[in-house]
This record gives sequence, C-alpha cells and structure tokens, in this order.
Amino acid sequence: MRPDSNFVESDTKSALFRMSLPLFMAIILMLAYGLVDSIWVGNLLGQGGYAALTTAGSISILLYALTTGIGNGTAIVISQLIGSGDKEKTENVIGTVLVLSVLFALFVVLILECFLHQILILFQTSEDIFADAGSYLSIFLTGYAFLFLYMQLTAIYRSFGDPVFQMKGMLVGTIINLVIDPFFIKKFGISGAAIATVLSQVLCLIFAIMYGMKKSYFRLRFAGVKTDLIGQIVKTVIPASMQNCIPAVSSMIMVILVNRFDVTTIAAYGVVKNIENILFYPAMAMYMALITIVGQLYGARRNDRIKDYVSTALLYGSAFEIGLTCVVLAFSAQISYAFVKETAVAAVVSRGMKIIGAGYVCYMITSILTAHMAGMGRVKRSMILMFVYYIVIRIPLAALFVRGTLALDGIWIAMLVSHLAAVLIAGMLEYFSRKPRLLAE
Repeated sequence: MRPDSNFVESDTKSALFRMSLPLFMAIILMLAYGLVDSIWVGNLLGQGGYAALTTAGSISILLYALTTGIGNGTAIVISQLIGSGDKEKTENVIGTVLVLSVLFALFVVLILECFLHQILILFQTSEDIFADAGSYLSIFLTGYAFLFLYMQLTAIYRSFGDPVFQMKGMLVGTIINLVIDPFFIKKFGISGAAIATVLSQVLCLIFAIMYGMKKSYFRLRFAGVKTDLIGQIVKTVIPASMQNCIPAVSSMIMVILVNRFDVTTIAAYGVVKNIENILFYPAMAMYMALITIVGQLYGARRNDRIKDYVSTALLYGSAFEIGLTCVVLAFSAQISYAFVKETAVAAVVSRGMKIIGAGYVCYMITSILTAHMAGMGRVKRSMILMFVYYIVIRIPLAALFVRGTLALDGIWIAMLVSHLAAVLIAGMLEYFSRKPRLLAE
C-alpha cells in the first residue's frame, strides 16, 4: 500500500495544485458528459425528447449528488487510514466499502424501479412525456450500480493522492457517450440515450478496475470485511452524502419559487444557475482535493501541515475566485447570449450576477473550511453547516423577499445573504472546533 503523493514532505503549493487541477478538469468533463445527452437528444428527437430528458435529469442529478457525496465520505475515511499507516485496516475498510457499495446500489435501484411511476407523478410529469421519461429512467437505473462502484473507486484512488484517474475516467466516459449516443438514439429513441449512458458507465467501471490493478495501491481483503467497521464507515459516509444532496434539494425548491414569474425571468434564472457553475467548479475541486490532503495529514497527526495547506488554499483559492468572478461579471450579458439570445434575459442575468457577485468568494472560503472540518472527521458539523446555508437561511429568505416589492431581486439577495452567513458561521465553527476522533483509533 503506497500513496501517490506524500503531502507531509511535498511543497504545499505544488501539491495542492497537483491535486486540485485534475479534479477541476474532471468536474468540467462531468458537465460535458451530461451535455452530450442533451445535445444529441435535442437535435435528434426535438423538444419532446428534450423535455423528457429534462424531467428524468432532475432525478438523475439527485442520484449523482448522492453518489458523489458518498464518494467524498469514502475518501475521508480511507485517506485518514492511509495517513495513519495502518495497511491492514485500510485494506479491510476498502473491501468493506466495496461490498457495501454493491448492496447499497442494488437496493437503490430496486426501490426506484418499483416506485418509478409514483416518482414521476410526484414530479408532476406531463402526460406527453411521461412514457419517455419513465423509459429513460428505467434503463438508466440498471446502470446505476456500475456508476456507483466506479465513483467509489475514483474516491479510493483519490484517497491515495491520485486525482488524475478521475479526470481520465470522465474523459473516457464523455468520449464514449459522445460517439455512441447518436447511433443508439436514432435506433431506440430516448431509450437509446439511456442505453448509451449505461454502456459508457460499464466501460468506465472496467477501465477503473484495470487502472487499479495496474497501480496496485492496495490488495483487496474481502475476507477482512468486518461488521464492526460498517458502523464507523456509515457515520462518515451518511453525513457526507447528505451534505452533497442539500444544494440539489435547495435548487429544486428555488425553481418552484421562480416559476411564479414570466418566461423571461424563469429563463434568466436558469442562465444564472448555469453561469454559477463556472464559479462553483474551482471551489468544488478545492474541496475534493483538501478532504484527501487533510485526511491523510490528520491520520499522520501532522496538524502543522494541515494549517499550511488550509492557509495556502484560502490565499490562492480566494485570489483565483475573485479574479474569475470579476471576469464573469464583466461579461455576464455576453455569456447569457450563449444560452438564450434575448436582450431582456441578458439584462436580468447581468443584474442578478452583480447582486450575488461578492458571494462567490465566500463560497470558495466556505468550501475550504468545510473540507478542513470533513477531512478531520467533523463531517456532521460540515453537513449541518450546509443545511443551515442552503435550507435554513436561503429558502425562507427567498420565499419572504420574492413575495414583496423586491420580486426576483429577492432571490438574488437571499442567495448573497446565505453565502455571507455561511462563511461567517464556518469561520466561527473552525475557531471553536474541538479535536475529533480518528477512525484509525
């Protein structure tokens, strides 16, 4: 068992850069992976197919968020054990994680397939697209177990200080999906898009297994799977997965609030959310990089080096986010035209981005501080922070402001206030933090 990076001895800036850049590229490729289906379905099947895919996508997004969150929890657990140098327990935990992953994924697929009809009704799916949305999701779910295992393996490799595989894996998946999508869509319609997605997920999992065999980071110990490890793993994985799902749930509620306005306003809100992704991705990559770094260093009991990495991340992450925000704000109207070629929409987008603007650097700082908490085992604390951030503060304020004279500006102000409040709360939680217990202990 050997980690790919020695975060104790490595130069702080270069190690942080080597971890975060590939993860940033992986997130960009994940976005491209999702766009492939949308582009091909929209062009080959028209607005009916696109509408069905959009409805199905609202459910698949939650599944992706859940899967990514569980992967982050896995990375925290394993990186701490790697840092502690306990090879046997690390390999036992990896074996336990993989067994649990198979069982959990199959359980999710079974439940969702059984209640798929009711779920589509709950999402108020139109009769015109009900059958197509159901067909897509039914097939997509058959591949969820492959996707889940693939994401768990990427998290495990990341725990060893290898962020490059996640980028390579997403590149392979995106290329496969891009090439085979049109053939399956032309032959099977909307179901073909789901078949192509499942096939790409199967191939990605095979690629992940072959990559792991070549790297030999660990030896699988299925005989070492122990029930006493399950409780320790679950205590970290469940809060991490819930933390990752909270923004998706909040976004769905915000859409309901915005849907009371006219088409121009709704379109503008959608464009703002797409532009926000540009500003959120660097923070997401920094979070994923830091939970591995902090986890390994905390397992090695090198709190001094943790302080160096967090300070460096705060300095360079904030500087990068400020620069990127300034560029995006300056060209927000032009960027809006890439999504919707309407002057009225661009004007609303530009105003909204200016109101929220100062909040994006706060999001970067909050992401770094929550990564620090999570990497040191304080996952429940970071989960509660995200719940307060997105649900307790943002939703009530948006619901209150949007019904007054502020109208849509109330949505933007609620988002800004939640960003500012979250970074203040995160700072206080860090200041008054107590030493958590290691999984390795």
